[in-house]
Amino acid sequence: MKLTQDRPAGDVNYIRAYAPGRININDRLLKSSLVLSPATLLENWPPQCLEDITLEHLEPALALEPEILVIGTGPTLQFPEARIMAVIQQRGIGLEVLDTAAACRTYNVLVSENRNVVAALLMI
Repeated sequence: MKLTQDRPAGDVNYIRAYAPGRININDRLLKSSLVLSPATLLENWPPQCLEDITLEHLEPALALEPEILVIGTGPTLQFPEARIMAVIQQRGIGLEVLDTAAACRTYNVLVSENRNVVAALLMI
């Protein structure tokens, strides 16, 4: 699914296209789970499925101090453990949990609104 034709101004990380198992960020094709913000790309994020995600895995995303954390859970919507969601919300961070395709679209919209967003995306 192609998400955008235009490249945003500056050196902003923008999702250009997504298909299960692969994602295009600007001009790069990536095939593993990742953490993404407008200014940061952390490749080879260890979780390979939702059950693998721990608070420790989310620390690199949370260290970027997002206003909103978007978690892409792969081809279907699933929710992380309630404890994980509670800790994120207790830190005052908005949380959106979506399938990865919807998470990519949501990330792009929030970036275009200049929101402080971080996406943690599973590439299943």
